[in-house]
Amino acid sequence: MRSFLVLALTLSTALAFGVVDDEPGHSKHGSAFDSGMRTKPWEMKGIGSAPFPITSKNREVQKWFDQGNALLHSFWFEEAERSFRWCLKLDPDCAMAYLGLAMCGFNWFSMEAPTFNDKEFGRFKTFLIEAGKRKKFASEREVMYIEAYEAATAQKERNRVKVIIDKLNAIATKYPEDMEARAEAAFYNIGKISAQDNETFIKGILAKNPLHPGALHANIHNWDGRSSTRALESCVKYAEASPGIGHAMHMPGHIYSKVGMWHEAAIAMDSATRIELQYMDDRLALPFETWNYPHNRNYLCYIQEQLGMVGMAMQGARDMLSAPRDPEYNPGPEGIITSQGNGALIRALLKFEKWDQILGKNAIEWDPKDPNSKPFKALLEAFALNGIGKTAEARGKIEEAKKLFKPPFSEQAELKVADALIGLAEGKAVESVALLRKTAEADEKERNSGSFTNDPPFAAWPVYRILGDVLRQRGDQEGAISAYNNSLILEPNDGFTLSGLALAYHAAGNLEKATYYAGRLEYVWSKAEPGLMWLDDVRKLGLQAKPIAETPATERLYDPKSLEKYGPTNWQPFAAPRLTVRDVDGKPVTLNQYKGKNVLLVFFLGEACVHCVGQLKSINDKMDEFKARDTVVLGVCSATPASLKESVTLGGVGITFLSDNNHENARRFSSYDDFEGMELHSTILIDRDGKIRWKRTGGEPFMKIDFLLKELERVNQLMH
Repeated sequence: MRSFLVLALTLSTALAFGVVDDEPGHSKHGSAFDSGMRTKPWEMKGIGSAPFPITSKNREVQKWFDQGNALLHSFWFEEAERSFRWCLKLDPDCAMAYLGLAMCGFNWFSMEAPTFNDKEFGRFKTFLIEAGKRKKFASEREVMYIEAYEAATAQKERNRVKVIIDKLNAIATKYPEDMEARAEAAFYNIGKISAQDNETFIKGILAKNPLHPGALHANIHNWDGRSSTRALESCVKYAEASPGIGHAMHMPGHIYSKVGMWHEAAIAMDSATRIELQYMDDRLALPFETWNYPHNRNYLCYIQEQLGMVGMAMQGARDMLSAPRDPEYNPGPEGIITSQGNGALIRALLKFEKWDQILGKNAIEWDPKDPNSKPFKALLEAFALNGIGKTAEARGKIEEAKKLFKPPFSEQAELKVADALIGLAEGKAVESVALLRKTAEADEKERNSGSFTNDPPFAAWPVYRILGDVLRQRGDQEGAISAYNNSLILEPNDGFTLSGLALAYHAAGNLEKATYYAGRLEYVWSKAEPGLMWLDDVRKLGLQAKPIAETPATERLYDPKSLEKYGPTNWQPFAAPRLTVRDVDGKPVTLNQYKGKNVLLVFFLGEACVHCVGQLKSINDKMDEFKARDTVVLGVCSATPASLKESVTLGGVGITFLSDNNHENARRFSSYDDFEGMELHSTILIDRDGKIRWKRTGGEPFMKIDFLLKELERVNQLMH
């Protein structure tokens, strides 16, 4: 009987004698093209207009270059790269297309790097070199752009940002109608010139193109964390200019949250999340394949917390935790998506004092490999035990946390807050209040330093809010009001602080002020879940307060149902594309035939690909383990049914081989390089409901078979 023994011998012989297989699945243009998007672009709507005339032998190139340029303005580097690659498909000697590819890596985020290491930036260096080789095909203006980036990214250059600003300004001076040099410079100007001067610079662009996406985006970053209200007009216009880009909704959410416009912030961030998820579903992208998703969702969790919508916030956190894992991008609790989900969940549990959940089993996924897991777990349990009145046990946990924490975590505010709250329960009032006050001052200093400028804080509260609660409960209403006011500066329109102010003023006998702050709370928490004690305690005062909107601009009330037109707000596995292949006998096969079973779908490049053979052998060696997880393995390639049936190499194994003779299925599953007309390696996990749970596509087959088995176990658990 034929078996994978033949396959194993083929593999070992090939490797032993160094047989070259011409690297199937790899770009013939070199390793720089092995990463990134490898399927053709489509005309994207709602991305903004920023025309950038370039020289090309093919008239169609201009359309795709303009699309890529508009995407660069919104930091959508992955999709910009796809558009620029298509420019090269149409015109291989287009110098500016290569520059566009280089700018996907050399940009505002990276330009201040002291060096550009090859691992992270090697491919972008290659693109820039290729652009330089084609200067003879470019105009004088285009050569100035290429040389600007060559100069700024030179290995020995130590003042990269100044160089790029000077070079871009030189282009703008020589070509006054070129708004793109100015739009790029506007980002690099941030922090290098005053925000006011940069806004004046940006207004020059907007005078020519009032909805220039880059100029509007730059102005939001220009004022973010400096004087956020100055960016409100740009927030409205940026969303208007680029409604099809999630980031154009997301960045206004930064500003709205900083000025206490929590309802508008929620609309912005929820819209951004839904738009990103719709894109991901349409393009078969998973959460770990786009940096925007976890950042959007964590920010939305934070904003929903601020609106008293704790259930929605915690559901968002848990959905991030159920998102696919990946050994490289999201390996476990320390992966970006999982860590964002865990951070959001912990923040909500602590903020809303969910002590029973914190002390329950498996409430939080702690990583045993992370040295900070044990101390953070002890710290959280200290809060919870103190919250339910078990002071002695809480003291034990906080002392355990103190011993386990290493700098800089040993100085974090939460550790000292827990220590102070436990101290109060132990009767150590003077020293505990003093510790809280000192911690609040340090927290204020840290926040004002800009540490929370661009991301939602993982801190559950400004420490001044906790100090206010303690002072109010101890009868010091004047001190409480002062602390709450400090907290409100740090987190405008925070519902917990507004509640504290209403209660403190009422206790002090100032009913007018108490009613005013109660009204503000009624407005901010107008969509809050019922039963929140911070709102209920204020309503028990009987003030009959009417909602008061105290915001720097008019905002809409957040209604999640009104945003359903954009799609769901939490990631869910999406339906696999249609599979229409033929088995070795020529009979049609579809995924529906495997309904109720998990499917490991492998697109491979035929028996001549040594790497594919190795992957298939590794999978077959674990076939019993796949079967134990209720999983069938389908191997799809472009070979005919007859050749698959006759193959000695592929015979006698547990894998079902299928023919995709015209690459139709490979294209549907994004396993085909449209730029170079070649098949790609893909490994895809499809659950028993026919939905994609994990995938990896590229120039190399995925070889971590034990990871696939572990992920299948997780999928089976999630589906129970």
